[in-house]
Amino acid sequence: MAFDQWPTDKWPVGVSHNVYDYNRPLFEILDESARDFPDNVFTIFNGGTKTFSQVKDTADRIANFLTSKGIKKGDRVAIFLPNIPHYPAIFFGILKAGAVCVTCNPLYTSTELNFQLKDSCAKAVFCMDHDQFYPTTAEAVKGTDVTNTIICNVKSYLPKWKAILGSFLNKIPKADQHEPNHLFFDQIIECYLPQVPDIEITPDDDLALIIYTGGTTGIPKGAALTHTNLTYNLRALEEWTRLPHYPNNNLEKIRRGGFHTFIGVLPWYHSFGMTTCMMTACASGNRLVCLPDPRAGGQPFTDVLKAIEKYKATIMPAVPTIFIALTNHPNLNKFDITSLIGCFSGGAPLPPEACKQFEKKSGAVIFEGYGLSETAPVASANPTDKANRQIGSIGFPIPGTDIKILDLETGSNEMTQGKDGEIAISGPQVMKGYWNKPEENKAVFRHIKNQRYFLSGDIGHINDEGYIIITDRKKNLILVGGFNVYPRDVEDILFQHPKVAIAAVIGVPDTKSGEAVKAYLQLKSGETATGQEITDFCKQHMAGYKRPKYIEFRKELPFSPIGKVLRKVLKDEDLGKKY
Repeated sequence: MAFDQWPTDKWPVGVSHNVYDYNRPLFEILDESARDFPDNVFTIFNGGTKTFSQVKDTADRIANFLTSKGIKKGDRVAIFLPNIPHYPAIFFGILKAGAVCVTCNPLYTSTELNFQLKDSCAKAVFCMDHDQFYPTTAEAVKGTDVTNTIICNVKSYLPKWKAILGSFLNKIPKADQHEPNHLFFDQIIECYLPQVPDIEITPDDDLALIIYTGGTTGIPKGAALTHTNLTYNLRALEEWTRLPHYPNNNLEKIRRGGFHTFIGVLPWYHSFGMTTCMMTACASGNRLVCLPDPRAGGQPFTDVLKAIEKYKATIMPAVPTIFIALTNHPNLNKFDITSLIGCFSGGAPLPPEACKQFEKKSGAVIFEGYGLSETAPVASANPTDKANRQIGSIGFPIPGTDIKILDLETGSNEMTQGKDGEIAISGPQVMKGYWNKPEENKAVFRHIKNQRYFLSGDIGHINDEGYIIITDRKKNLILVGGFNVYPRDVEDILFQHPKVAIAAVIGVPDTKSGEAVKAYLQLKSGETATGQEITDFCKQHMAGYKRPKYIEFRKELPFSPIGKVLRKVLKDEDLGKKY
């Protein structure tokens, strides 16, 4: 698929408008790195390391095991794990068996996990040996098609002395008891040879991944992604990302073979962390730091700062709330995070002020991207150099992708440049469809000039220089007396207040204007403020109809596992309140 050049004179120098040679099985990225860099470290976990050849060997054994248990091409296998070092081998092992990965949020309850296992008809599930995760799994598999539950203990991935000491001190996570018919990961790796079944993959048609989305807004839907959806995204990101590998150095593609260390602060069950961190590290032959709980370390995110300093991390994909948390960390000055070179921001709008503050502290460049689970996930990105990057925008479509702005009523008519509408995406990364949801698929796809476009549900426009600007989510739009108020506009201004750490804005009922703006604020550590102080600030910086009529301070705001502020939770809490 090839599209015309994007209408801008700011397109990064040397970056192609299209990419090719991506239609191949996804697991080949591990095989190629194991071939080219067999002895290079791939995963790092609490000081323990595994090389690319070791991870491939483990993946091959998992594929052999799954096949021996009757897992056939197209069958689904679930991964219910945090970011532990077993993850890449399990992920690619499932694919090598011809099966489809179903990645599940390890913080889910047994009811939530049971829904995904039933909906996907999963035949097996990998879970962690842990006093929370394992009992959840054991309960969730009841009444499902799961016939094999595999338990992963971290002991074998620790340095030998840590494993011995951890066992002695009873510090290694472990469930109190296990079901007798459940299997252990380490025994499987010991008993099965690294023999991969001979299965032919058709990359454009065969699924590699079902990833559930929409859980915070309704019943979760499984975005069904093919091998090509994911290999294209990796190929386009490889072409797009250009970084200065040394101070004052020219921009070049991400170096292969061990120059970089990716830090896994984002969960790998989610498409953002999976593609931009776990899979990109694998495809480029670079190191990957496994962080099961990035909020750990006494003061939240202390372990992240320790890991950046210890392993000299160079690349960190993250969501805005993580950049904000690190910038505002009370002990930040005790850690050296200047090894960071490039940081990919996504998952939520990045407040310009938050971007500037983190870059000042780290010296890295943050380039904001945009996408959804349905687009594997990246659809657009800012240029990765500061000269052409436009803070507050999501840049241009990545090579080989097209984006149109369509009318909000029908999603069929293209808007003129500068006018807001729904963002629609076409490209090789757009999912095959929602798993077993034909009616949902009819609602989200449009055919324009013989190309299939996915309706994102996001509102935005293309500015005079060709940069795409997200205004807000379609469902978050607030109507104040006939004026459209986009929460992001208000939040970006609130972020500029020196005492505000996090801001979230929703609409609440109002008898005069239909809706009014309400702001929830989490202040920086040690700060205090009054509602009047915030109101006075808003009077100076925003139009009257945008100003929050109600202000509520919170010690903590509700976040999703990847760090998005959950506006739906705030709205639900607000139901029934009188204003």
